[in-house]
Amino acid sequence: MAITRTMRALSATALTGALILTATPTASADQTRQDQWALDALSAQSAWQFSKGHGVTVAVIDSGVDAEHVDLKNNVLEGRDFTDGDDDPSPDAGDSEPEHGTAMASVIAGHGHGQNASDGVIGLAPEAKILPIRDRNGGFAEDIRYAVDHGASIINMSISTDQALPEDREAVAYALEHDVLIVTASGNDGKGNTVEYPKNYPGVLTVGGVDNGGAIWKGSNYGPEVLLTAPATHIVSAGWPGDTAVRSGTGTSDAAALVSAAAALLRSKFPDLTAGQIANRLVKTAALPDSEKTLSLPDEKYGYGIIQPLAALKDNIPAGSQYGPLTVPESLKAKSVTPEASTSDADQARANQKATIIWTAIGVAGLAVATLTVFLIVRRSRRDKNNNGGPGGPAAYPHHGQQTGPQQYSYQQPVSPQQNPYQQPSPPQSQWPPQQ
Repeated sequence: MAITRTMRALSATALTGALILTATPTASADQTRQDQWALDALSAQSAWQFSKGHGVTVAVIDSGVDAEHVDLKNNVLEGRDFTDGDDDPSPDAGDSEPEHGTAMASVIAGHGHGQNASDGVIGLAPEAKILPIRDRNGGFAEDIRYAVDHGASIINMSISTDQALPEDREAVAYALEHDVLIVTASGNDGKGNTVEYPKNYPGVLTVGGVDNGGAIWKGSNYGPEVLLTAPATHIVSAGWPGDTAVRSGTGTSDAAALVSAAAALLRSKFPDLTAGQIANRLVKTAALPDSEKTLSLPDEKYGYGIIQPLAALKDNIPAGSQYGPLTVPESLKAKSVTPEASTSDADQARANQKATIIWTAIGVAGLAVATLTVFLIVRRSRRDKNNNGGPGGPAAYPHHGQQTGPQQYSYQQPVSPQQNPYQQPSPPQSQWPPQQ
């Protein structure tokens, strides 16, 4: 079967021994929170002083989301199940990794539980809302368009396929056209330049993974599509089945979810920025570990570096262009130079008629001016001839200021093509993990 689905994208969790368990008195929620090392590495506590993602909806296109999980309850909106064709996008035990969608949702918008929400799994954007979409074994076009049309400003797609479908490509462009940022995982094969979708479509933000030391995780796929990296190893999240289940997994899917959460923090704080400008803030503030300071960016494995949500929230970063570092789909390039709305035949006919009248009037006026000019020239010529005694009169000299030699033109050097503002010969000065 051509579709490689979520199961392929997350095969690394099985290889690294993912842990799925039900919280018990011996598996304390405090320990769960302590095990969320990625939150400390990303300075989550400090970032939450600026934003927690309030008012932002993140669509999770995946294996479904358990809306009743204790760490997600009330943060999950009504969504869509494109597998069963109904409005209940809950996980199904028959799927290969049914817990995966719930895990990604909690990495993004888990809110914890207990007194002061100090227990359980908390996401990087704990006040964001999740729009759950259970994907079917086919293309992503319906999923993406549903997310865009139902209020999502960010779409997390930690799934992939090796089948390129025109309708999927068009749906990605549709999302960007409607100012929705799609975040996708690079994949878990540890290979370069792998052909997987949607990461290979123009308009998406593709994410690779690093370990807790900032080194590229060995299973992280790489290539020119990778724009950013984020923590990907031993990421603690909500599990399934069971309303208190906890999961620990490794893969670029978790990294993509963290980037989606970081984007949610930014969209909440900077609601007037476009999807590309949100990506711009993430790229401009990304960091590298000290061991990789000699890299030229973008790097095929790190992209522009590891996300730093705190810096992206508080640093003074120019907004940048509409699409920022995102590759612009050809259909949007065409629309940028083509009027959005075409006129009807009747409107065009009226416009043509109006233009004809205007140009006719201009022509008549021009003819009248030309006739008058000739008349005045002839009249003055005759008067000058009479005053100067005919052809033998004094020679005419140029008036002061009149140009008698060849006309001089200033030459302007052609403007050289604009350099890519994201091409960085030297890495950023920021450090990862950031100093607390």
